[in-house]
Amino acid sequence: MYITDYELFEVPPRWLLLKLTTSDGTVGWGEPIVEGRSHTVVAAVEELLDNYLLGEDPTRIEDHWQAMYRGGFYRGGPVLMSAIAGVDQALWDIKGKQFGAPVHELLGGRARNRIRVYQWIGGDRPADVGEAAREKVDAGFTALKMNATAEMRSIDNPAAVADAADRIAAVREAVGDEVDIGVDFHGRVSKPMVRRLAAALEPYDPMFIEEPVLPEHNDSLSGIRESTTIPIATGERMYSRWDFKEVFEADAVDLIQPDVSHAGGITELKKIASMAEAYDVSVAPHCPLGPIALASCIQVDACTPNALIQEQSLDIHYNETSDVLDYLADPSVFEYRDGFVDIPDGDGLGIDIDEEYVREQRGNVDWHNPVWRHDDGSVAEW
Repeated sequence: MYITDYELFEVPPRWLLLKLTTSDGTVGWGEPIVEGRSHTVVAAVEELLDNYLLGEDPTRIEDHWQAMYRGGFYRGGPVLMSAIAGVDQALWDIKGKQFGAPVHELLGGRARNRIRVYQWIGGDRPADVGEAAREKVDAGFTALKMNATAEMRSIDNPAAVADAADRIAAVREAVGDEVDIGVDFHGRVSKPMVRRLAAALEPYDPMFIEEPVLPEHNDSLSGIRESTTIPIATGERMYSRWDFKEVFEADAVDLIQPDVSHAGGITELKKIASMAEAYDVSVAPHCPLGPIALASCIQVDACTPNALIQEQSLDIHYNETSDVLDYLADPSVFEYRDGFVDIPDGDGLGIDIDEEYVREQRGNVDWHNPVWRHDDGSVAEW
């Protein structure tokens, strides 16, 4: 068996899907994407497949990963690692189908029967979060996540801090103390403002503060962690085990959020998670993406003892044109019950992609994140 062909599909709302085909007709699916940079990632995936994988045995996943990562001399970063990630997911899908087993069985077998999920509320500029939180809890979710703020100045006024505190206060009042609330700073907050915001949010017991500072300021995370009792989470813009090594060694985080479509795929996510376990750090894979990325995450969650909770994109504010279930032949595989999703037991990634729908939607996308500006015209973090 060898790899014979591939196709790439840019589909709404902002996803890139990869179909990989072998000589015996086996098909594997992956989701290589940098949101808002899909054309660039298409070129990177084409280079990897044309230069390294066409005509090769798809089962040698580790060897292919090493060749794609190390073969080009320059390595790392969001584009290359996302391209590798999507190819890696498709290879694992093929391997599982070849052996008639879900991917998690090939990675050591289940450590759990289901994984808890959280639900987004509030949008980019969080609003009406109290009512939205109540609706999601009524729908069965036991954990929520919201953005803490819109854009913030590097040193902002007390009203900006109070607004953030009022929003989480409204959510806590709406859902009570038995529901977890993750608060995403989204790298929008400067180091001096992080301390003030964390102090203001602490009375409402957030589940975690996510990406309190930009990843280029990860050296400040240890000090932030020492200044608050709120668990610190980060990782969606970190792309390999070597990026995560530094925060583990610095005892800087409580929860990591590597993205299976940005951080080298299933192969690398599993390695990062195992490293985290050695440092008593939990894992909550980042996944505001499509069904292939979600299925890949859940396969790793299934066999990862320190997996805590899984992000998923159902009804997220980005998905106005198409949602995560629309591309599945059987959407019930991601049926959420009591705030959990069962581990799929189908072969490979455990999902069946509706290829006809994928082809209908192909090319119908041109998503780019907004460029925000402060009131003086300078560029703000989104």
